[in-house]
Amino acid sequence: MTSGEDKRTQAIEPRLAVDIGGLRLCNPVMTASGTFGYGEEYAPFVDLNRLGAVIVKGLSLEPRAGNPPPRLAETPCGMLNAIGLQNIGVRAFVEQKLPFLKDFTTAVIANIFGETLDEYEKVAEILTAAGGVAALEVNISCPNVKKGGIAFGADPEMAAEVTGRVKQSTNLPVIMKLSPNVTDISAIAESVEAAGADAVSLINTLTGMSVDVERRKPHLYNMTGGLSGPAVKPVALRMVWQVASRVQIPVIGLGGIMTANDALEFLIVGAKAVQVGTANFVDPRATMKILDGMTHYLRKHKLSDISELIGTLGRL
Repeated sequence: MTSGEDKRTQAIEPRLAVDIGGLRLCNPVMTASGTFGYGEEYAPFVDLNRLGAVIVKGLSLEPRAGNPPPRLAETPCGMLNAIGLQNIGVRAFVEQKLPFLKDFTTAVIANIFGETLDEYEKVAEILTAAGGVAALEVNISCPNVKKGGIAFGADPEMAAEVTGRVKQSTNLPVIMKLSPNVTDISAIAESVEAAGADAVSLINTLTGMSVDVERRKPHLYNMTGGLSGPAVKPVALRMVWQVASRVQIPVIGLGGIMTANDALEFLIVGAKAVQVGTANFVDPRATMKILDGMTHYLRKHKLSDISELIGTLGRL
């Protein structure tokens, strides 16, 4: 690129703002729940105000200790986790963690889960009343919990019932996080849309397993865990493309996003926003690099608004 071309590229300042079910974000780059703590842990490395949204780790009605170790195992191009949704509980989050996040302009999205419909409802009510939370992401899909989430996320009727109960308990936008461990993820997406979901996010982790051949034992105490990282990206991308073509509500894409180009792929197939997960463990500044790379791409291709890229597969 010549110096003149470079100057013209820099002169274009593209708009990155997106609307997710009534929630206006300054850009489409979010953090994935469970990979960014409660936000404060990454504040020394990341300018939180530059993020589209911070999605905190999953919150339950009561504190959870999670699964016994070992809970993590590295795999080729990814990792398995069986953390078991360890968290401090929704009330402790409101008292101890939320005040820090309220000092930032970035939208705070609380990821919630429960083992019963009543628990989902109660957690939603507590977070809504607390103030400072911009939206709820409802986990009906985590594969390393033996009861609750996976049962709700695998059945269209149950997924719709959770959606309806949470919607009745809050006036905040509700994002339903979908599991890839189902026969037809598009059917689940359609069911939660019909029940009032404001958006869907996908995919959560794929159920996987790893074995120590010398000990002939699984690497995880829990036997199986959730596979994430670059290995799942082709599956995630295909599912996001399928769902985006079947529902009218916004789709948030995640699964193996490590670079700006990864994120751009999800936008091109129809996602309105993306979540960065495992990459945060590899490079705490991954979200900043992805955001910068996304902006550079729009400038390079002379696109004035991110909306000009979303859902443009095959349209160049």
